Order: sequence, then structure tokens, then C-alpha cells
Amino acid sequence: MPLFRFVKQAASLAQKRCAASPTAVVSDPAGNGFAGWKHLTLHFLRVHMDATYREIVDWASEMDRIRAVLQLARTEFPAPSTLWRSFERVPTRIWRQLLDRSAAVCDPGEHGALDATFFDREAASSHYVDRSDRHIRTLKTTALVDTESCAVLDVHCSAHWPHDTQVGRRVALRNTERIGSLAGDKGYDDQSLREALRSNGVRPLIKHRLFAHYDHAHNERLDSELYGQRWMAESAFSAIKRRYGSAVGPSAWYRQFRELVLTAAVYNLEQAIKE
Repeated sequence: MPLFRFVKQAASLAQKRCAASPTAVVSDPAGNGFAGWKHLTLHFLRVHMDATYREIVDWASEMDRIRAVLQLARTEFPAPSTLWRSFERVPTRIWRQLLDRSAAVCDPGEHGALDATFFDREAASSHYVDRSDRHIRTLKTTALVDTESCAVLDVHCSAHWPHDTQVGRRVALRNTERIGSLAGDKGYDDQSLREALRSNGVRPLIKHRLFAHYDHAHNERLDSELYGQRWMAESAFSAIKRRYGSAVGPSAWYRQFRELVLTAAVYNLEQAIKE
């Protein structure tokens, strides 16, 4: 039952996304194959079941209720390489839009929390790493998490490890319409960020680094109850790593970014169907 509910939710999100922008190229641009929302749904299912492209095609084609949702006969499923190419074709912005929709399903509140973690890139073969002369072994991932539902609202990925204040500013300011307050640790200590949040109607709950006595006073004035909910961001990262692993599978960096955004969307849907 949970698997069927998950597929129905994923298919609904994918159908609405494709209906909102029918010109988005997801399936074969030549017009062959099947509808783009079916590709997107299979990618959601692939991450949910922690399967390879070949495994997810084999499993889904044998599940009667899944075939009914996808409106596909057993012989109509795509080849694994076709599914792989569709993931290559879908830009990150579409996965971000699906992440937004998946977060909305969780009915988020008004308080958000920022945190960052690292995902291992060494899942790629050592041959690929040596051939591409790739020296960066981890991806820095920053997430904005709703503290009420523990849903991931936004994700930022980078292979260059920018400072938290740079990434935090970008993530926070593009989500000011979705949150009423924002908690962050001392890594996001930036007065210009606080002022920008206030000007957009968001209450900053970001601790000051301790350089002078008045920094202690600023920290004492923070709403301890709201700030204390910052641990929900850490909890979301912990749940994602336990459920899907701490390494990214694709070899190319842009596919790794897309996989992390898709994983966050899958996590949100799993949270929603638990409620």
C-alpha cells in the first residue's frame, strides 16, 4: 500500500508539472516514446526503491497497479538506456519545481532552518575519477528545511565548498515568501543577510559569532524555542543519508546535483504518505 500511494503521489506531481509547462522536453524530443510525466514518475520510483535503471524497469513492468497508474502495458516500458537519457535531458530547474511541489504536499509551516552537510562523490568508478582528473571528493549540500513537517523546501549543491554565508544568503532570499522566520547557526552569521531577511518580512534567528561582549547579548535575545528547532534540518539530513546513503551515484557533477534534488523530493513524498 505505501508503495502504491507513493507512486500515485509522484505521478500526480509529475502530471501537474508537465501540464504547467507542456513544452518542457522530458521524453524523446522527436516525439517518440511515452509522455514526460511517466519518465518523471519512474525516476521518483527508482530513487524510492534504491534501484538501478534496469531494475526499476523490470520491477515496475511486473507490478499490475503500478502499470495501471502509468497507463503502460508490460511490453510498453522503456529500455533502461531510454530512461537514463531522459534523466540526462531533464534540467535541474524541473527537479527543483518538483521539489517545491513535494514540499507543498507536506503542508509546511512558517519557520525554516538552514544547515549544510557533505555527500561523498567517490561512488563513481576510480577509472572515471582518474580520467577526469577530479580531485573534489565531496559535494557541499545546503538545505532549507521546514521545522514543522521536516520537509526539504530548497537545496543548493556545490563542488567548490563556498562559505555558508554565501550559500545561505542565496537559499534564504529566494524563499522569503515561504517562511516567516529562519534559524541558522554561527556559520550563517552575516549582518547584511539579517537585514535582507527583515526587509522581506522574515525574522532572522541566526547566532552571532563571539567577537565582543555584545555578541553574547545578541545571542541571549534569540527566541530559544524557535532557534532550538534548527535541529530539524540536521534530522532531515540524517534521515536522507540513512535512507538513501551518503554517496551520490552519477559520475557527472550536474547529474549528481539533479540526483540530490530528486532525492530530497522523494524524501518529502515519503514524509507526506507517513502522515
